[in-house]
Amino acid sequence: MPPIVLDRATDVPLAVQLADALRAAAASGSLRVGDRLPSTRVLAADLAVSRTVTAAAYEQLLAEGWVQGRRGSGTYVTAAPPVGGAGPVAPARGSDERRVRPAQWDERATRTGGVDLRAGTPCVEVLDRAAWRRAWRAAADAPPDAEPDAVGVAAFRAAVVEHLLRHRGMPADPGAVLATSGSTSAIAELAATLPRGARVAVEEPGYQRARWALQAAGLHVLPVPLDGRGLDVAALPAGLAAVYCTPAHQYPLGALLPADRRVALVERARADGFLVIEDDYDGELRFDVAPLPLLASLGPDVVVHLGTVSKILTPTLGAGWIVAAPAVRAALLRHRERTGQRPSRAGQRVFAALAAHGDLARHLRRLRTELGARRAAVVSALGADGVPLRGDRAGAHLVVGLPGAAEEVAVLAAAARRGVLLDGLARHFAGAPTAAGVVLGYAGPARSQLEPALAGVTAAVREVLGRP
Repeated sequence: MPPIVLDRATDVPLAVQLADALRAAAASGSLRVGDRLPSTRVLAADLAVSRTVTAAAYEQLLAEGWVQGRRGSGTYVTAAPPVGGAGPVAPARGSDERRVRPAQWDERATRTGGVDLRAGTPCVEVLDRAAWRRAWRAAADAPPDAEPDAVGVAAFRAAVVEHLLRHRGMPADPGAVLATSGSTSAIAELAATLPRGARVAVEEPGYQRARWALQAAGLHVLPVPLDGRGLDVAALPAGLAAVYCTPAHQYPLGALLPADRRVALVERARADGFLVIEDDYDGELRFDVAPLPLLASLGPDVVVHLGTVSKILTPTLGAGWIVAAPAVRAALLRHRERTGQRPSRAGQRVFAALAAHGDLARHLRRLRTELGARRAAVVSALGADGVPLRGDRAGAHLVVGLPGAAEEVAVLAAAARRGVLLDGLARHFAGAPTAAGVVLGYAGPARSQLEPALAGVTAAVREVLGRP
């Protein structure tokens, strides 16, 4: 869901505001045809409104035909209002309204219970259930907390320091670590500490939740195009307050930012006085060589390092970390003090218990082995047809290149008819897409599901490209 802000100071009913916001999100492409909306109960809790408000908004959109309820499944976006006809939302700069929208295909053809090959889901199949239960029991041994904690459990921060040293080669002090609720919430917190209206550069294409979090804080987000080597430091504009990037395994294109550009980015940050927000996406998951030095190792004075357990373990824990210079940590703690925002301690304690008994290190070894084998299966299935595949030998996704936007939409639809959900590359662009393809994640499904799902993707690509 894109960020939704309801204004309780106006005379416009909250249900009308919510319906307008959802309609505008569909018009702008933030919500796509086929996206499932949260339940009225969940959305009401997220927005701190009554369920009557969310139910009334959904009923209005149902009556207008923009969404559709499916018995036992939920409410789905079924059509997108034309840009300009759904409130004040304007097309992104440089966008071409005539181009094919990222998800302009009939997702009603998707089979219930299909295999989800969209990126971003962790491989929970390799998680040792016995170790998982042990860690939760150990976490439950701690007495209930009487006071909130803005910094993070000491054992968790010590475990993060050990993890960064062992698996990322970065020495850190526990005092430099702040616990978070995950990468996206950390980005939102950092954004709140920057001056409203400040300019922040992001990768194009890039992680859209990061862009939305920055925009929701009132920052001016500037997409910076990538080339085959990742973020082009020379293309960064002047007057920036921050640069957000994923140098370990760029999302979604999968490039590894080379050493010379890492050094150049740190030097540019020092010269121009901006922060580098280093989202260490898939940083622990390399299958070929040791990872390059983290940006935070090269420039701890100008780089804010973000990590999360969501991709290496599970989002269940809702835990992550920030490693930053004292001034940034102080600004974040002031923000938490004023807003009452606190990361949950439960997930931190589970992570610390897994690390303390060596279960985390063993899990990461199994995970790298499993994901390496899965990536090889994807390359074998699709590479045999000569389809271009993009993405370094790391992480849990790669990009299947396609000739254009029309082929991208057609492959999404053809795969859906075969019971496979894929993600189009177009939606990861803020402006007009300069590349087409599907982002294929291979971590989420069970291993037994992956092979038949890849066969479905291969058949879909052959169908669209007219290959036997």
